[in-house]
Amino acid sequence: MKKLSFFDKFIVIVNSLLATALFISFLSYYISPNTISFISFFSLSIPILIIINLIFIIYWALKLKRQFLISTIILLIGFQYITKLYSLEEKKILLSTDVKVMSYNVRMFNIYNWIDEEHINQKIYDFINSKEPDILCLQEFDPAADIGFKYPYQYIKVSKKNNRFGHAIFSKYKIISSGSLNFSNSSNNAIFIDILRNNDTIRVYNVHLESLSINPKEDYFKQENSEKLKIRVESAFKKQANQASLIIEHQEKTTFKSIICGDFNNTAFSWVYHQLKNDKNDAFEVAGKGFGRTFDFAFPLRIDFILTDERIEINNFKTFEVNYSDHYPIMARLQF
Repeated sequence: MKKLSFFDKFIVIVNSLLATALFISFLSYYISPNTISFISFFSLSIPILIIINLIFIIYWALKLKRQFLISTIILLIGFQYITKLYSLEEKKILLSTDVKVMSYNVRMFNIYNWIDEEHINQKIYDFINSKEPDILCLQEFDPAADIGFKYPYQYIKVSKKNNRFGHAIFSKYKIISSGSLNFSNSSNNAIFIDILRNNDTIRVYNVHLESLSINPKEDYFKQENSEKLKIRVESAFKKQANQASLIIEHQEKTTFKSIICGDFNNTAFSWVYHQLKNDKNDAFEVAGKGFGRTFDFAFPLRIDFILTDERIEINNFKTFEVNYSDHYPIMARLQF
């Protein structure tokens, strides 16, 4: 092999640094924000770092240089993260006996006109109605919205008396019990229902973890803004960790098959996702296709999930890129 040029030597250094950053980022999946808070920032960078390291592999491979091993070895170590980022093939088993479960952060039906378009609430209703989910989990639900979901059973919980939004679960199956986990010091929350389908009882959680409150339009390159961002996001990560622990503790008290739906406000590379996914399947990973992005952002972020008990078969998963909120609705077809 020919010796590397000065430019390629520089590329090797950059490649090595970014490959190391990716390896460190993998650790954020296993370390609680309550243990090392700043490591959670690394989890947000994993999708970008994966793509950058793939570009390095292609660069060195085209040059027939063994330096392609730098990023290749790291990506092989973290192969599971690639499957979380992108799914090659959709599983498409559509049965009349499927249970269709939809999760959607509806952003209060656009009551503050974030989207400059009329009748968003009706468009959301019409869209959901066209997909006919059997179980519908909505985050940032506004019970005062002029919209009528025609389900025989429902459970709605408003976060606080002073807030007009909360969370809702609508069901075609009888709800035999329900409740709220009531996150402390947060307007976010998790609610649950137990439904009876035939002779089977299934628990469904509708989860909305603490928001990181990152505004893409804010200038974080200024020192004072970046410091505020760090403090705010670290606090949110810790709250998410505590909220996830509360959900897990609550879930361990039931023997029912369970499903966790909702807006985690974090990615599939995070510690909170890892904890909530324990002994569960991610419907996107099993039956979805593409990046599966669920948040309207420049980069394909997947922060909304449907996680199912391993005893439940996942037949299909879809993300619907309809622009009625800052989130996209997701739906899984499940077989109990």
